[in-house]
Amino acid sequence: MKKKASRRKRDCERDTMRPEYDFSKGVRGVTAARYDQGTNIAVIDPQVLDVFPDADTVNRALRALAPVIRQQRKVSTKRRSA
Repeated sequence: MKKKASRRKRDCERDTMRPEYDFSKGVRGVTAARYDQGTNIAVIDPQVLDVFPDADTVNRALRALAPVIRQQRKVSTKRRSA
Protein backbone atom coordinates (compact mmCIF):
# COMPACT_ATOMS: atom_id res chain seq x y z
CA MET A 1 0.00 0.00 0.00
CA LYS A 2 1.45 3.34 -1.06
CA LYS A 3 1.57 6.31 1.27
CA LYS A 4 -0.27 9.43 0.20
CA ALA A 5 1.87 12.42 -0.65
CA SER A 6 2.02 14.84 2.23
CA ARG A 7 0.16 18.07 1.60
CA ARG A 8 2.23 19.97 4.15
CA LYS A 9 5.07 22.01 2.75
CA ARG A 10 8.50 20.68 3.48
CA ASP A 11 10.76 22.69 5.77
CA CYS A 12 12.87 23.95 2.86
CA GLU A 13 9.74 25.13 1.00
CA ARG A 14 8.19 26.98 3.91
CA ASP A 15 8.33 30.79 3.96
CA THR A 16 10.50 31.73 6.94
CA MET A 17 10.62 35.48 6.27
CA ARG A 18 9.63 37.41 9.36
CA PRO A 19 7.07 40.21 9.04
CA GLU A 20 9.47 42.79 10.52
CA TYR A 21 11.94 42.31 7.65
CA ASP A 22 11.34 45.00 5.05
CA PHE A 23 13.28 44.81 1.81
CA SER A 24 10.94 47.05 -0.16
CA LYS A 25 13.66 49.73 -0.53
CA GLY A 26 16.47 47.24 -1.17
CA VAL A 27 18.67 47.56 -4.24
CA ARG A 28 19.66 44.36 -5.99
CA GLY A 29 23.38 43.90 -6.59
CA VAL A 30 24.54 47.03 -4.77
CA THR A 31 27.41 45.14 -3.08
CA ALA A 32 28.09 42.67 -5.89
CA ALA A 33 31.15 44.52 -7.22
CA ARG A 34 32.75 44.67 -3.78
CA TYR A 35 31.98 40.99 -3.19
CA ASP A 36 33.42 40.11 -6.58
CA GLN A 37 36.78 41.64 -5.59
CA GLY A 38 37.07 39.03 -2.86
CA THR A 39 38.77 39.18 0.47
CA ASN A 40 41.45 37.19 2.23
CA ILE A 41 41.24 36.82 5.95
CA ALA A 42 44.16 35.74 8.09
CA VAL A 43 43.83 35.13 11.80
CA ILE A 44 46.78 36.53 13.73
CA ASP A 45 48.06 34.35 16.55
CA PRO A 46 47.55 36.06 19.93
CA GLN A 47 51.24 35.59 20.75
CA VAL A 48 52.30 38.00 17.98
CA LEU A 49 49.60 40.64 18.43
CA ASP A 50 52.11 42.90 20.18
CA VAL A 51 54.14 42.97 16.95
CA PHE A 52 51.19 43.02 14.50
CA PRO A 53 48.38 44.94 16.21
CA ASP A 54 46.47 45.77 13.00
CA ALA A 55 46.15 44.93 9.32
CA ASP A 56 48.44 47.76 8.23
CA THR A 57 51.45 46.42 10.17
CA VAL A 58 50.80 42.90 8.90
CA ASN A 59 50.67 44.15 5.31
CA ARG A 60 53.86 46.19 5.70
CA ALA A 61 55.70 43.17 7.11
CA LEU A 62 54.43 40.90 4.34
CA ARG A 63 55.42 43.40 1.66
CA ALA A 64 58.92 43.55 3.11
CA LEU A 65 59.11 39.74 3.25
CA ALA A 66 57.61 39.08 -0.18
CA PRO A 67 60.82 39.70 -2.22
CA VAL A 68 62.72 37.20 -0.05
CA ILE A 69 60.02 34.55 -0.53
CA ARG A 70 59.90 35.19 -4.28
CA GLN A 71 63.68 34.82 -4.50
CA GLN A 72 63.56 31.56 -2.54
CA ARG A 73 60.93 30.23 -4.95
CA LYS A 74 63.14 31.05 -7.92
CA VAL A 75 66.12 29.31 -6.30
CA SER A 76 64.15 26.18 -5.42
CA THR A 77 62.64 26.02 -8.93
CA LYS A 78 66.10 26.22 -10.50
CA ARG A 79 67.34 23.39 -8.27
CA ARG A 80 64.47 21.12 -9.30
CA SER A 81 65.00 21.71 -13.01
CA ALA A 82 68.77 21.11 -12.82
